[in-house]
Amino acid sequence: MASQDWIDKDFYKILGVSKDASEADIKKAYRKLARKYHPDQNQNDASAEKAFKEITEAYSVLSDHEERQQYDAIKAMGGGARFSAGGAGAPGGQAGFEDLFGGLFNGGRGRHSGGFSTAGGIPPEFADLFGGGGGFGGYQPPPQKGADRTATTTISFAGSINGTSVNLREPSTGNVIEVRIPAGIKDGQKVRMRGKGQPGPAGAGDLMVTVHVRPHDFFTRDGENIRVHVPVTFPEAALGADIQVPTLSGDSVKVRVPAGTPSGRTLRVKGRGVTTSKGSGDLLVTIDVVVPQKLTGKAEEAVRAFAEATAHEDPRAQLAAKARL
Repeated sequence: MASQDWIDKDFYKILGVSKDASEADIKKAYRKLARKYHPDQNQNDASAEKAFKEITEAYSVLSDHEERQQYDAIKAMGGGARFSAGGAGAPGGQAGFEDLFGGLFNGGRGRHSGGFSTAGGIPPEFADLFGGGGGFGGYQPPPQKGADRTATTTISFAGSINGTSVNLREPSTGNVIEVRIPAGIKDGQKVRMRGKGQPGPAGAGDLMVTVHVRPHDFFTRDGENIRVHVPVTFPEAALGADIQVPTLSGDSVKVRVPAGTPSGRTLRVKGRGVTTSKGSGDLLVTIDVVVPQKLTGKAEEAVRAFAEATAHEDPRAQLAAKARL
């Protein structure tokens, strides 16, 4: 089955064969390299062990007609596609779990790249290389866990703050997995469901669920802090005022707007941001001074009186000096 790391590996180069090499050429190259790098021939040689694993993985793919076709197709796309351990072909270039309503999950054939079903970890046709008997000189590679599988889900902003659960379904079997999303999760973070991946000799792999969070109309997350914009009137900003600001918990907190607060100033309310196991962030309140669009006669008269009373003040007096090059 297709694997994400195929994109970064050149199996033809690893075996030292051309891309149009025949099945016989691939088998011959593997036999030669397997003799050279087998762990029984290179005791305590980490580099030889790594090389042996690489050539075995390369042979497992290139010796299989279907997997070789998949590999060539992936390489031809230049690595631009995204693949899951479950196989390619899902909408949007993804494969794996999806949400309960409209998911897609490809189980693949259950074969691991670089692994064989024989006891010695090599194809049966090479069992004679070191005297037969199910491996190279009795070498028994450790069993491996099954491949991980991937999923993507989208939750509400409230769900990301308070925690929630989503159900993911595998269409091929109809099995439903409940995924618990922890409180405080951020957009793009992953949740690991252990043992819910592909089966394998050493147990099943894991299911990795990428969580996306829908934006909120009022709250914006900034790390563990929450940012909000709150409108105030000109008198409130000029004279100072106590205002009520909504919080994540559903209640409101009193925020003191100091006299003379300009539009755009941010006030901090400690501990009213996102709460996680590491602590709580803050609520950052940005003040937006609202200019009235229409004035009554009395209001306009008051504004004109204010303008006359402050005519000696010029907020742009320093602009020319600041603008000098």
